[in-house]
Amino acid sequence: MKQLDDAAKIAELFGAGKKVVDKIKHASDILKTSLIDAIKELHPEHVFTIAEEKSQACAKFLGTFLNQDGLIFTTNYDLLLYWVLMRNKLENGGDGFGRDLEDPDEWKPEDERVYSELRWGKYKDEQSIYYLHGALQIFDTGVEIVKEEYSSEHYLLDNIKARMEKKEYPIFVTAGSGIDKLTHIVHNKYLSYCYEQLSAISGSLIVYGFGFGLYDDHIIKAINKAGKKRKDENGNWKPFLNSVYIGVYSENDIQHLKEIEKKFKVPLRLFDAKTVNIWV
Repeated sequence: MKQLDDAAKIAELFGAGKKVVDKIKHASDILKTSLIDAIKELHPEHVFTIAEEKSQACAKFLGTFLNQDGLIFTTNYDLLLYWVLMRNKLENGGDGFGRDLEDPDEWKPEDERVYSELRWGKYKDEQSIYYLHGALQIFDTGVEIVKEEYSSEHYLLDNIKARMEKKEYPIFVTAGSGIDKLTHIVHNKYLSYCYEQLSAISGSLIVYGFGFGLYDDHIIKAINKAGKKRKDENGNWKPFLNSVYIGVYSENDIQHLKEIEKKFKVPLRLFDAKTVNIWV
């Protein structure tokens, strides 16, 4: 995707015809939608694909953080986190979505009231779950950010597939470079809010299953911003991020983090990711 985007820019700089530039951009768009299609096709069919004991174990792990006013940020697109939260009804696992009463100014008996689909924003002050790069269940209608949900007739993934067949696609950060990803993020109100929350965390950050790859500098930028000491309007120091713990699986992981360590303005500590039994 990055190569196609770069090729389009170069073609424009050298005066290539609009037809050529549009063809390159179209190829990039196809690749981006193909990424979403591929994830959809490879995804487990329904929530019960995950065994009950595994779901409960994962919920217990998440609760370790959520029950202490912790926050969870994910860059995964899949439904696994959503499924675990729904099946186990984690008390503090709010994602900022809720229903709005349609025609709130018009009084109606409770059994006649009509509520919207799940919209983001109503409960964002209570939000503790953040999908930094979007997810399969989150859609931008152009006016609202909505979350797809189960119905009595279909599994969640079936509903998502139905939307996609109508050319409605989930919010996905599919850009190539870190700069392009950040550009995509800041132009979407849901993604930009999640990114701002990551940039304002304090205490310690525990990173599991995220490798800080070549195009993840925007995540490092948010971490560094959170780790910057700053004062409030009264001259008091604000809470800030003072340490980052990163799970590693191999010597290659350790070597990679040593090579990029200077990018971080917050102290790094490594732990063996294989010792974290999330699903057991």
